[in-house]
Amino acid sequence: MERNTEKIRLILAEDNEELRQAMADYLHNQEGMEIIAQAGTGVEALRAMVEHEADVLLLDMIMPNTDGFGVLKLMQSMPLLKRPKVIAVTALGRDDFVRRAVALGVDYYMIKPVEMSTLVQQIYDAVRGEAEFLLPAEKEETHRVLPGTTLEDKLSNLFLTLGIPAHIKGYQFLREAIRLVLDKPDMIGGITKELYPTIARRFGTTSSKVERAIRHAIEVAWGRGRVDALNQAFGCRVVYQDVKPTNGEFIALIADKLKMDKSA
Repeated sequence: MERNTEKIRLILAEDNEELRQAMADYLHNQEGMEIIAQAGTGVEALRAMVEHEADVLLLDMIMPNTDGFGVLKLMQSMPLLKRPKVIAVTALGRDDFVRRAVALGVDYYMIKPVEMSTLVQQIYDAVRGEAEFLLPAEKEETHRVLPGTTLEDKLSNLFLTLGIPAHIKGYQFLREAIRLVLDKPDMIGGITKELYPTIARRFGTTSSKVERAIRHAIEVAWGRGRVDALNQAFGCRVVYQDVKPTNGEFIALIADKLKMDKSA
């Protein structure tokens, strides 16, 4: 099939005007992308979707008039010619917010600070297979990060950079596992007898399902071939594409990275 060389049409909904302009400037310079509308409120985002046929909606969840959750709810009943893919870019990092957004139709959930190069890749991933856009070849980019420096932000950013989607169970279990290991490092030595059962109790599931879901999340990351992003985060080679770590090795690695960042 012949590729469609049209640009990816974006609606950018972000209530922080300075941040919105910084994102718009960056995305404007990306190959194959076009910002067709900007919105500073939920109402403006809804109006933009009615007036413009977009491929992707970049949606902040905290906005005046109607917040991101309200926008998602209203989108379900709107007579849109085409429902855009929705990428949430937000400071709301709590697991219940993520689950609620995914249940309402968010395709990708990104927690600030977001590397702009990672956001660009998520946009390409969102339309890949959905339409025959002409996507540029992957290349080295200078990483630019949106504001935000909390431990939760850094953890989320690492996962998203690796391509672990927020809607899969392994994402939630990995976050919990790393938080537990950060609080109690000895738990990594008892991963099957203590760590998995603790997570299972908190999520109302079984240890075996926790283990399988975490393994699946790691397989997704390695399958997407983005392990170099982890090496870049460490500043040296700590993982290899052809050597997938065990669950325990991966949890310990990310926990060590976050501890180093905290003490830096």
